[in-house]
Amino acid sequence: MSRKQKFKTEVSKLLDIVINSLYSEKYIFLRELISNASDACDKLRYYSLMNPGMAKDNGEFKIVIKPNAEENTLTISDNGIGMNRDDLINHLGTIAKSGTADFVRNAKDNGSIVDLIGKFGVGFYSAFMVASKVEVVTKRAGEEQAYKWISDGVDGFEISEAEREKFGTDIKLYLKEDAKDYTDTIYLRHIIRTYSDHISYPIVLDLGKAGEETVNTGSALWTKNKAEITDEQYDEFYHHISRNFDTPWMRLHFKAEGNIEYTGLLYIPSEAPYDLFQPDRQQSLKLYVNRVFISDKVDDLMPAYLRFVKGIIDSADLPLNISREMLQQNALIAKIKAGTVSRILKELKKRSENYEDYMKFWKTFGIAFKEGIYEDVANRAEVAELSRFYSTNSADKMTSLDEYISRVKDGQTTIYYITGDDVPTLRNNPQLEAFQAKGLEVLLLTDPIDEFWVQVLNNFKGYPIKHISQAGEDLKIERQDSRADEGSLKRLTDFMADIFKNEVGKVVATEKLTKSPVSLTVESGQMSIHLERLMRNHQQQTSFASTRILEVNPYHPLIIQLADSMMDENERKNVEEISRLLLDQAKIAEGEAISDSSFFSEKLSEYILRGWQRKNLN
Repeated sequence: MSRKQKFKTEVSKLLDIVINSLYSEKYIFLRELISNASDACDKLRYYSLMNPGMAKDNGEFKIVIKPNAEENTLTISDNGIGMNRDDLINHLGTIAKSGTADFVRNAKDNGSIVDLIGKFGVGFYSAFMVASKVEVVTKRAGEEQAYKWISDGVDGFEISEAEREKFGTDIKLYLKEDAKDYTDTIYLRHIIRTYSDHISYPIVLDLGKAGEETVNTGSALWTKNKAEITDEQYDEFYHHISRNFDTPWMRLHFKAEGNIEYTGLLYIPSEAPYDLFQPDRQQSLKLYVNRVFISDKVDDLMPAYLRFVKGIIDSADLPLNISREMLQQNALIAKIKAGTVSRILKELKKRSENYEDYMKFWKTFGIAFKEGIYEDVANRAEVAELSRFYSTNSADKMTSLDEYISRVKDGQTTIYYITGDDVPTLRNNPQLEAFQAKGLEVLLLTDPIDEFWVQVLNNFKGYPIKHISQAGEDLKIERQDSRADEGSLKRLTDFMADIFKNEVGKVVATEKLTKSPVSLTVESGQMSIHLERLMRNHQQQTSFASTRILEVNPYHPLIIQLADSMMDENERKNVEEISRLLLDQAKIAEGEAISDSSFFSEKLSEYILRGWQRKNLN
């Protein structure tokens, strides 16, 4: 007995986008369905290692493509793991799960939805580009009952009990009138050989009375000699394992020999996945043992900061019957991980020699990659060396730490940095004025992870890494201009400290400012203003809030005037108003919210008007 079930609202919207959008590459549906069939065979092959009787009498793993020109149908069959009722509801009734809403939003403004399909795992639904109805008959390994799933991709789906002798899945597409080409065996053969030749299971074309023909070479691409593999074959294998449609930025094909032997075929995409920073995102490597797929959920195979790397690792030294639980703690996995990461970092170092090319990688994955400075103790120095940063040295070109060191001034022994929300704001931060006057370069760090890696990488190639607030002798500047009287200055800073006692912990004179009258900082060694703001934004409560310090520039004419005015009681109101404006100015420079925006706006306009009127009078 069957019952009509509705697609979830977001699924319905997404299917409408997929079905009714114009494509120049509709043939991708066949590649997607073949890839799904290959995955199903991989899964059953793995489970049959744990339970040798599971796949008994199910035949050699293969994928069968059966066109029927008279019916205008195309059927893709496999003898893999199969599905039960729950699988059909969860896998074919729900699209991309948490990513569906993002997919729908992005797809509305995206001219090529083909790119999005790979990012959100909805390859099965590409079938509706060419089919007016899809019928799935499937039987899960280890179960007796088969099921049929039918949908037109519009009004939901029906599931009913069915008959199927062996485990596996048949997907029958009732082709649209403009999709009759997909019953043409010549065209099908071309598509399979072009886009699915790397599939390790035989892809068999059912020619009816003429028999069957295995179309693909059916060999694991990574086992071949690199000289025998074309760029197109490499790219198609990447599309198969990643379900992405971009051209990879980098590929790495290697064979490791020694105490442990393994082969790797790895890729770095040219586009970031939508879930790169989702907490539950897993790494994307598939583990094989002697070409037998074991798992794509081996978290210890690749560190989190390289979670964007796609590909496979195949080792003959791991036991075939190793369980997924044991795999996580297997010492050989740790060795494979160490060797693989080392190779990736070496390849990145080669590519980093071309600045423009390397920036394509860095601007896509740099934020994630920098996490390795914090997380990867063994490779911390190498990851730092490969990282790139904005600095006061250049308006638009990023720099490495090595390049920074090559430009240090005579006598400079420290790498300086400042953290904030964005580069333009940081460039105008008053705290940089003395550094600019002395010609000292400062790294401008704007990513959340920057607040953390600087806490663990205290030194790079002999140069301590310090926040600009920790600068000492390097910032000594010979000053010839007028300075506020010490007594008057003391009265001013004490007055400011009193009126700002609920907002700052100290008000002090500083030698670090050259142009600005004031700046806002924290006690040395305390959490930076930027980090504290990040934690607040992520609703992280902290019991060790930093002590704000308002620094005043004793050489600035405005501070000199305010200090002198402290001797006149009649000027105290003006001194207080201007002091409050200065504190707000310092907060704005640090990206902080001001206490009273109405006061700031009103008084700023008032003092501008006064200055304008005096100018006209003169």
